[in-house]
Amino acid sequence: MITAPEALPAVHRVAETVINETHATWVDGVAVAIFLIIWRVYPYAMRALSRRFGSINLDMAHIRATWMRGMSRRPEARLLDANLIGHTLSTASFFASTNLILLAAVGGALFGGERAYRSIEDVPIMSHAPHLFFMAKLGLILVCLAGGLMDFIWSIRQLNYSLALTGAAPYQGDLDQLDAFAGAASQIFEGALNSFNSGVRGYYFAAVAGVWLVGPIAFAVASLSVAALLIWRQLASPAAKGIQEARRLLDHMEHASVPPYAETPVGSGHTTPVPPMPQ
Repeated sequence: MITAPEALPAVHRVAETVINETHATWVDGVAVAIFLIIWRVYPYAMRALSRRFGSINLDMAHIRATWMRGMSRRPEARLLDANLIGHTLSTASFFASTNLILLAAVGGALFGGERAYRSIEDVPIMSHAPHLFFMAKLGLILVCLAGGLMDFIWSIRQLNYSLALTGAAPYQGDLDQLDAFAGAASQIFEGALNSFNSGVRGYYFAAVAGVWLVGPIAFAVASLSVAALLIWRQLASPAAKGIQEARRLLDHMEHASVPPYAETPVGSGHTTPVPPMPQ
């Protein structure tokens, strides 16, 4: 028969275990909340910061709109424009293919049963957790990658639309009509690149979700770190400053009194933009 004094150490050990497990669950919950808030709020926060401070995405949207206006006004260079868009399409396809490979790898670990669970849990840096909790961690990685894949697929479709618009761009018309067509083409092209950027951002957050396998503290720190990294790259990196300066120069040249090209008539009755002759 176990007396009360003898039972106290056992009760204390059980209570300590429950407290520790509850604390771990609470820490995991906070880390997941931080991750989800950053993941879902970041695009909206970045738009607000871009309107106030400028950013790579905002400047590149303006640069691409300038590109589309140039595409509509210089028919002789549309093959180059189509090749550039086609290169972007190939890049998006590469990222989508890589995403599929990663999805297959994570899915294999998620649905690989007890054997996959044991092989990953044996890695020294991984935090040990019940099987169901471990599957939740892998499931979060899978969701991030799947969301990125959907973004890449939508980007590829819109890039195909942009190629069709480049081929269908009119060869003549007044500037208002050409600029209106360029605005429509720019809207599709901008949507394609926004989806591409979202897909690439999915890699960042999938990598952060993977840090949860190490532990909740590392997970929370990684979430905050990747948010700071993305904001710095958008607002204050050397690339952001270079693109901002390029946009400023484009704006200056676009509003200069001397046009960037002159139109000379050809035998068919159409006008073809040609570069100005050197003075």
